[in-house]
Amino acid sequence: MATTYTSETEKVAAPPPETRAPAKKAHKFALVEVVLRFLLFASGLVAVLVMVTSKQTKYLPLPGTTYKIPRSAVFDHSPAFVYFVAALSVAGFYGLITTLFSFYALIKPGCCPKVFSHFVIFDVLLLGIVASATGSGGAVAYIGLKGNKYVYWGKICHMYGDFCKHVGASIAVSLFGSVILVLLVLLAIHSLSKRIPK
Repeated sequence: MATTYTSETEKVAAPPPETRAPAKKAHKFALVEVVLRFLLFASGLVAVLVMVTSKQTKYLPLPGTTYKIPRSAVFDHSPAFVYFVAALSVAGFYGLITTLFSFYALIKPGCCPKVFSHFVIFDVLLLGIVASATGSGGAVAYIGLKGNKYVYWGKICHMYGDFCKHVGASIAVSLFGSVILVLLVLLAIHSLSKRIPK
């Protein structure tokens, strides 16, 4: 009789290996999501800070005179860069909020399933916004670097080298943030597909 009792408790105490493996996998996905969302926050913050601090002043000669006047290159002189800063600020704030939610879900699994299902929609929306901001900022930066001889837009990066380095670094970090958003969307689609019964 004693042996029957212990064998029944062993059956109840040890879950089958099939149920333990998906729980472990779900925990890994949640941990990866927290890391990716934190990287999204960090990339948005760094891209905004680098772009906002990209100011350079040069003394350029007036044509036909010996006088030089100060001319500054600042990000807010270009609407594309202003849009870039606004979009990446939103991405950074969104990354911070979703990092906190994801970390809370990592500590307390199973909470707020409706909120996390909405993250997929917001991730896709934000991916479009960040990608368009990166493209528009990159286009203006490319014109500043190479110019356009067909419409007589001169290049400026040979004069404002530090400004162009800041802009280029900010756009590179923004591109990294876009890749992070793509990975988040793929991770969310994968985790949602696992919930569909087969």
